[in-house]
Amino acid sequence: MTTVPVSPASSAPPAAAAATSAPAAVQPVGYWTWVAHQTVVRHLRGALAGIDLTQPQWWVLKDIAAEHAPRTRAELQNRLAAHLDAGPEEIGRAIDALTARAWLSTDEAGRVRATDAGRAATRRAVDVLQRVRAEIHAGVPEEDYATTLDVLRRMIRNLGGQAELYP
Repeated sequence: MTTVPVSPASSAPPAAAAATSAPAAVQPVGYWTWVAHQTVVRHLRGALAGIDLTQPQWWVLKDIAAEHAPRTRAELQNRLAAHLDAGPEEIGRAIDALTARAWLSTDEAGRVRATDAGRAATRRAVDVLQRVRAEIHAGVPEEDYATTLDVLRRMIRNLGGQAELYP
């Protein structure tokens, strides 16, 4: 029987520690993508919390900032819930919270728009997320990052999944 020492300060379970000694080509992609997802999302949400913003609130602000034709509440909920890890109710709560802060308003046609305060919050979030991206990408050449995404998207397509960011 082989044992794998794990230091008390390590947050990696013994299976993860054992997997790091195996050749990379046989390690479980599901495990490592899950660990990467958990780690990145936790870091990102912590950074956004520093400017009093949740990730679903950021998704709403980002979508509104990117749109030339504003969406209604229902359109935002359907679009964002369709490809993000949130249901329409969570997106609705984000819209409500941003509206209560006066970062969003709704026009007479029911389209949701960012206010001046909402646009300022979006700029702050972009600054924070640029810093987070630099932290995540430290020591990772852009070509390695691009290759990693290409491989992951190929694996997703191999399994019949949606491999585009915005379908």
